Amino acid sequence: MDLDWQFVRHALPLFGRGLALTLEISFFGVLGATLLGFLVALCLFFKPKVLKSLARGYSELARNTPLLIQLFFLYYGLHEVGLSLSALSCAVLGVVFLGGAYMAESFLLGLKALSKVQFESALSLGLSRWQSLYYVLLPQSLAISLPSLGANVIFLLKETSVVSAIALADLMFVAKDLIGIYYKTNEALVLLVLAYLVVLLPLSLLFTRLEKHYKGRAC
Repeated sequence: MDLDWQFVRHALPLFGRGLALTLEISFFGVLGATLLGFLVALCLFFKPKVLKSLARGYSELARNTPLLIQLFFLYYGLHEVGLSLSALSCAVLGVVFLGGAYMAESFLLGLKALSKVQFESALSLGLSRWQSLYYVLLPQSLAISLPSLGANVIFLLKETSVVSAIALADLMFVAKDLIGIYYKTNEALVLLVLAYLVVLLPLSLLFTRLEKHYKGRAC
């Protein structure tokens, strides 16, 4: 496959800007999704009735609707009721909404994998419920949840490729734009794949190392 290297050099700055936007959306989206997912997992784990029902309803809604539909609702639907958000805000909120449900399942998986005896023993030693959670359950559950959490981060970063549907110039938008204008399909797709690999491969290696680290501490 012959590539037009002059075109590649011309396109690199455009892909750089697209990558910066993709990383910005991913960073704030994953951060918000992690916090939301943790709160939802706590509601499901400690089982207060009303909160548990709300958390379960949110989780089912988020996991069973595509991110693209959620983005359309945020960007176009809210505008119809007088609430206009920027495309960037809608993209971040969409990732948070979708990712929170998956993060919640990952956190819950780790919490449920631990024996209730450990939690009850911590309470019997005089620790409060939240102290028991922080000092006893979380360090151990994190090692169990980490592979799933890492997979979710990578999944959410790849899901940001649909934000071009609301006119955000992310990596996918840049690739489609260059293909449409210059018909340089091979060059644009190679740069697109390389841009995602530059981000996703180090993330995958990082989570593998973190998983080994936390497993060693939990043992």
